[in-house]
Amino acid sequence: MAVYVVARWLVKPGEEERVAELLHEIAKASRAEPGCLDYRPVRSMANPAEVLLFEEYADDAALTAHRESEHFRALVLGQVVPLLEERSVTICEAIA
Repeated sequence: MAVYVVARWLVKPGEEERVAELLHEIAKASRAEPGCLDYRPVRSMANPAEVLLFEEYADDAALTAHRESEHFRALVLGQVVPLLEERSVTICEAIA
């Protein structure tokens, strides 16, 4: 069963473009993962510091593989997280 992730990032002032640059790399690497069905980062038009990520994985194992990947650890945890004021992640499943 597919697993969905909705993440919300609030970027520190002045770091919006750096995070956007990193997201290009993260999205490219994530979309190349065998179990990643979709990886779509979007930025709020009203508040460029607010980023939402919509992710879809084939199953729990694919999500685990994503979180254990080198690019997730190096880019997300290593470079993006220090540039954030807030970060929330919600893991979802389809209901219809």
